Amino acid sequence: QVQLVESGGGLVQAGGSLRLSCATSGFTFSSYGMGWFSQAPGKEREFITAISSSGGTFYADSVKGRFTISRDNVKRTVYLQMTSLKPEDTAVYYCAKSNDPYIQTTISRYHSWGQGTQVTVSS
Repeated sequence: QVQLVESGGGLVQAGGSLRLSCATSGFTFSSYGMGWFSQAPGKEREFITAISSSGGTFYADSVKGRFTISRDNVKRTVYLQMTSLKPEDTAVYYCAKSNDPYIQTTISRYHSWGQGTQVTVSS
């Protein structure tokens, strides 16, 4: 049974930093790409960043240069380091397991999701 559990969310002031973690189990972690998505109140879930099984990364323009995705295959965990946070980054952040080893940017390519962690950035 695939499980994804996010942690690390919270309340931070604009300009601050947070590191989200997504601990996984139930599948061969090193063989799959992983992604992070965000969903603000009243908005659709949107792509933030993804990492392939080999460590390649891709970012949405809105977070490029501020967020960094990484993975630890031994700990079976994917991370999202967020810096220079803005109030518009406020959302629930979800990690997801891709259906293949590659970078994917569309929701339909992810079949397993965590429960989400709230990030609130105050101005």
